[in-house]
Amino acid sequence: MEYQVYTLPNGLRLLHHPVNSNITHCCIVINAGSRDEKPGQDGLAHFIEHLIFKHTKRRNTSQILNRLELVGADLNAYTTKEYTCVHASFLNEHLERTLDLFEDIVFHSTFPENEIEKERGVILDEIASYLDQPEEAIQDDFEGLLFEGHSMGCNILGAPESVSALSQQNIKDFIAENYLPSQIVIGVSGKYPPAKLTKLAEKYFGHLASSVPDKKRVAPPVSKPQLVKAAKPINQTHCIMGLQAYPSNHPLKSALLLLNNLLGGMGMSSRLNMEIREKYGIAYTIESSYVPFTDTGIFNIYFGTDAEKAERALKLVGKELKKLRDNKLGTIQLQQAKQKFCGQIALAEEGRMSLVISMTKSLLDFNRVDSLDEVMAKINAVTADELLEISNELLDESKMVTLIFEPEEETKS
Repeated sequence: MEYQVYTLPNGLRLLHHPVNSNITHCCIVINAGSRDEKPGQDGLAHFIEHLIFKHTKRRNTSQILNRLELVGADLNAYTTKEYTCVHASFLNEHLERTLDLFEDIVFHSTFPENEIEKERGVILDEIASYLDQPEEAIQDDFEGLLFEGHSMGCNILGAPESVSALSQQNIKDFIAENYLPSQIVIGVSGKYPPAKLTKLAEKYFGHLASSVPDKKRVAPPVSKPQLVKAAKPINQTHCIMGLQAYPSNHPLKSALLLLNNLLGGMGMSSRLNMEIREKYGIAYTIESSYVPFTDTGIFNIYFGTDAEKAERALKLVGKELKKLRDNKLGTIQLQQAKQKFCGQIALAEEGRMSLVISMTKSLLDFNRVDSLDEVMAKINAVTADELLEISNELLDESKMVTLIFEPEEETKS
């Protein structure tokens, strides 16, 4: 995977992924997310992500939104527990226009009180809509149990009471503490001579003051196993079970990614899907996921099913986990799992926007980007013994936090 990195004197980095295309995908990733919020300020990072599109020293909302859309470009943003990302796709000729807009909204937003109040209402509606979707709400409640008392367990959107209390000063303080050049990488996937990119980076971002490079975060405490059931006004039972897993720099991360893909990852042929949906027709959706962070990770299994089938589904999940704990994968099984996963990774690289964002985050976290060959080499180096070791360490229901949303009695009737 070819790429070049240019570092400005103030610490901000520009990553260029050269691609022979008329379309450019560009992102600015800030190493600041919901886990960096202070107590009582849940939802602040996401609130800021909304508000940077509202008003700057040079532009009003209409001018910001039309700056790229008038040339047919696509502009959007999102917030995670550890990052804030603004991204755009456009014809190559509009790169300077895009970088100019990125610099303006990220570093010169003014956050007028009237815009804060309007967007506060929008986010409160977003929270209400989110909570109406049990398959989404259960994930956040699960993470709240998994990281109880830690900012990693807070909903990225925040809670109604915290969002209602956020102030303009909270916003300015968060930006001053987190939107620092050393914690920002701009990614560009497109056809440009390096000299042009470095010139534009210096023009629009070279004036920013230098900052201390270190990002200090407090790791969450280890969670304790527990089973929690909650009655909800829903028609199906929803279940999520899991535990804290390996961080992004762990030597067994690649092995766990492979194991997760085998168990309940992408595609219809995962073990959980084949056993529980295809064989018994119990759950429409059943999947597992593993998300690594800088100092922890989340592994979980989720399914939704009819209330009377939930207990059986849980037993079948436990049966599949026990198989992986008790039985080492054979040579053919292991090779097939690797072949499938590597193919999926290669196909994912066709999505250039997601690829350049992934590369940009990797540069933030590790100061390097693995090539596709390097990624596949790590997957192909995984051994059956490692998968057995991980299965016995992590795939044990007695070590997990389990959360079940059950239909209320009146809903059942």
